Amino acid sequence: MTPEPDLREALLAAVPGLRAFAISLSGQVDKADDLVQDTLLRALSNLHRFERGTNLNAWLFTILRNLFHSEYRKRRREIEDPDGSYAGRLKVQPEQGSHLDFEDFRTALFQLPSDQREALLLVGASGFSYEEAASICHCAVGTIKSRVNRARIRLAALLNVDDVDDLGPDSMTRAALQG
Repeated sequence: MTPEPDLREALLAAVPGLRAFAISLSGQVDKADDLVQDTLLRALSNLHRFERGTNLNAWLFTILRNLFHSEYRKRRREIEDPDGSYAGRLKVQPEQGSHLDFEDFRTALFQLPSDQREALLLVGASGFSYEEAASICHCAVGTIKSRVNRARIRLAALLNVDDVDDLGPDSMTRAALQG
């Protein structure tokens, strides 16, 4: 719809004031120009809502202000990430896989002889030194080292773990199986 010539002239006359207001709101000339353009498009598409005889500039400035605030609210939740590096850091391991891995680990752990399981849990999961674990179990340090080593080998076999890459993201499993 083409506006009447006098309304068209009034719209064009309002552009410098709209642009100045848009620059003061956005702080950037290119964004201000886009905002003025969007304002004029919105005004032209809603020209039937403008009441003749009222203040055209006030109506246009209101449209511009509302567009700016709508855009601001929308962009406030957005993060600029032109190269995708931020989005790349947001990935999360799926939870169901680690839950199933933990269940497999628990099942395998309880297949170990109790003395090996105890030594492995003290050293691998609880973080005690071999000396501290030996003191807790009332045995020699060499015995604890031997039990932990045999437990790790047996657990790796039960879980079909050939190397460190097979362990997955679970830190408890890694601690129990690594030396």
